[in-house]
Amino acid sequence: MIHPEDRYIKINGIRTRYWSTGGQDQALILIHGFGTSMEIWQHNIEELSKKFRVIAFDVPGFGYSDKTPVDDFTSFMPKFISGFMEAVGIDRASFMGVSLGGALSIKFTQEYPHKVDRLIPVDSGGFGTYTPFSNRIVTLPLIGELLTRPNRKGTYLFLKSLVYDPVVLNDEFIDFYYRLSTLPGAQEACLRLLRALFCLSGIKKDLVLPIMARLGEIKAPTLVLWGRDDQSFPIEHAHYGHRSIRNSELHIFDQCGHLPNFEKPEEFNRLVLDFLCR
Repeated sequence: MIHPEDRYIKINGIRTRYWSTGGQDQALILIHGFGTSMEIWQHNIEELSKKFRVIAFDVPGFGYSDKTPVDDFTSFMPKFISGFMEAVGIDRASFMGVSLGGALSIKFTQEYPHKVDRLIPVDSGGFGTYTPFSNRIVTLPLIGELLTRPNRKGTYLFLKSLVYDPVVLNDEFIDFYYRLSTLPGAQEACLRLLRALFCLSGIKKDLVLPIMARLGEIKAPTLVLWGRDDQSFPIEHAHYGHRSIRNSELHIFDQCGHLPNFEKPEEFNRLVLDFLCR
């Protein structure tokens, strides 16, 4: 995989891997989703950096960032993102997040509106309580430990569930995420966050309902992007987010799963740049 040079910085004591590319003044911060890393943006970052200074980071617990446990992840992350911006010299930026990264971008926008230019939630959390059974069952004792044990087939099945056509998942990509899953502390970090976010009935209501209740407060121009065949978050979530965020637009990608940025990069990059460059 070709990508910008890895850099590391400590934020609130957490060693964090990040990329920074593009020399423009306007910044765009990318936040990946659960179980992945910055590499999920590999088809986007070069094109987007032609117009913006693009910064991405591995969310704590994932990728090559520290697996340090944090108390109350959803409350911690907006402060972490603010600290990250300060550390890399950014006062204000547009935000694009996929899945969990979308929910983090939305929550950051609600808490730090003065730091956000534009918002792009991609197949985002924060618009409903549904999550697949596979996310709910791992919250059970012992079963979670068994199902999250690293193995290459499990990595493939996880990634396959995120896309419409698994042909986009080459061996290099699968092997990379399998290696990440075997890093010291990776399984524990994954399971800890799964149990913090989900329960047997779905996404924990005390986490997501406060985010949903404040969607109407968002004033930043917003583009909601979604794969029509997303198995992680249903298309109804996309329509709910679009209705709830007043200054928003919605685009649905046909024959596309949870990762339109990865499955439909040309269409995705064009839409994103058109929106951001207005």
